[in-house]
Formats: sequence, C-alpha cells, structure tokens
Amino acid sequence: MNNKTPFSHKNYEPEKGVLFIVGTPIGNLNDISFRAIKILTEVTLIACEDTRQTKKIMSKYEITNKLISFNKVNSFKKTPKLIDNLLSGKSIALVSDAGMPSICDPGEELIRDARSNGINVTCIPGPCAALTAIVSSGFNSSRFTFEGFLPRKNSMRESILLELCKNEKTTILYEAPHRLKSLLKELKKYFGSGREIQVSRELTKKFEEQIGGNIEEVINYFENKDVIGEITVVIKGLNKRKEKKEINKNAIKNDLNDLINAGLSLSAASKYLAKKNNIKKSFIYNLY
Repeated sequence: MNNKTPFSHKNYEPEKGVLFIVGTPIGNLNDISFRAIKILTEVTLIACEDTRQTKKIMSKYEITNKLISFNKVNSFKKTPKLIDNLLSGKSIALVSDAGMPSICDPGEELIRDARSNGINVTCIPGPCAALTAIVSSGFNSSRFTFEGFLPRKNSMRESILLELCKNEKTTILYEAPHRLKSLLKELKKYFGSGREIQVSRELTKKFEEQIGGNIEEVINYFENKDVIGEITVVIKGLNKRKEKKEINKNAIKNDLNDLINAGLSLSAASKYLAKKNNIKKSFIYNLY
C-alpha cells in the first residue's frame, strides 16, 4: 500500500523528497506557468529527456540548476539512483522535451517506483499536444481515445486500426513527420476516404498549421509537400447510426438486384422488400 502523507503546495514548494512532474511548452516557450518556473528553479535537480531541449527553457527564464539526462534508453539505469535521491530528501523535477512527461515519453516507471516507495508525487500541469489538437478540431472532446504513436509492427498496427475505425469516440494519434503520408494512406484504407480528420502540425509555434477535412482531401493537401514538425492527428468518431443506414441501404439494393435477376418484376421485388424491411416502396424504386 502506498503511503499518503499530507502534502502542502503553494508557499512551501518545492518540498524535500518530492518528485515533481512538470509540464513544459510543446512549442511556444511562453506557455509555461509561474509555478513550473519556480519548481524548476528551486528543486535539487531536473531529470530531463534531452538536456539540450530543457536548456532552451532554462535560458529563456534564466534558470540555473543541475540537469541529468533521463530518457527511454537510460531510464532503466537512472531510476534506482533517482529513487535513492528522493528517499534521501532531495527534490526532483521530471520534464520531457515537450508537454507532459510520461505521455509517449519516459517517466511512468519512475513515477510508479516513487509511489511504491512512499514518495510524494505531484504534477505541475502544462500543455499537451493531444488535448490542444482535439479541442481545436471541433470534434467530440468529451469522449476520446488516445493511441499515441501506433506500433511499427504491421500485425499489431493493423489490429489497432481495425479496432479504431469502428470506434464512436474521437481518436488522437501522434506521428513522425516523415511517416505522415504513409499513415494517411492507412487511414484511408481502414476508415474510408470520407472520414473527417484534422492534422495539426507545429502546435503553438509560429508556423502552426491545422488541416481539416475528409481523409482524401487531407491526403491531397500533403501530396506534394515536405512535411516537417511535430504531428498530431485527430479522427472523428464513427457515426454508427449513419453507418447502419448505409449498410442496410446497400444490403437492400443487393437483394433487389438478386430478385430481379431471378425473374421478379421491379414492382413485385420492391413490394416484397418494402414489406420485409418495413420501408416505403418508393425507397426501393429509388435504389434501382
């Protein structure tokens, strides 16, 4: 069981022996809170994904503090040492290159181990590309699925895409710029060319770009362009009522053709199918 020691914020931060998860800007360096600056300035040390990226923030806000590299390559080795530091009373800030740590970035293991050792963990919230993109899209943002980066292995990738294409919730994906065009072709294959999406590029930066429309339109937009920058893709959820109506329409049309090919007149086939499906005979005629 995790220890839950009363923990006071505000005037006493940063406290000793506390792991602070600090959200940092996803592009525009002005998107950082006063509280985050205070924590980064006063903790014992900052564990960061890439010291070069974190130094940009530190330089802008004149923060001088000890940095250590903590990324997916070395996190396994660095985590025990950081836990020892926290247990000895040192305060540590965990940051990623951009946005919230542990969301498609290192940090989950450190946070879990800290809690299992009874260490206080608190989050200083900040920007997140996934949330920024979905609220900008206009799609349903009350219920959504976040998949991050899809797996590279084809079988796993196909399985996830097959599941997502039937999802009524909005879906959020991350993708590397050089793989965006390939991803869009996959989305067309599994979701259909008419599904609405929005591709957000370089969010909060000077050359921010948000391209929305159906998948075919977005493919055409990027066809002859070099894609650069961080990419977030938001996919509108499946409208199952509309999908069901379209599927029934196609099924009825196939039944109608089969009956006519079998020798029934259009009138007789339409009358039969109208009664069978509890719809108007005129609807059947229009299908033919």
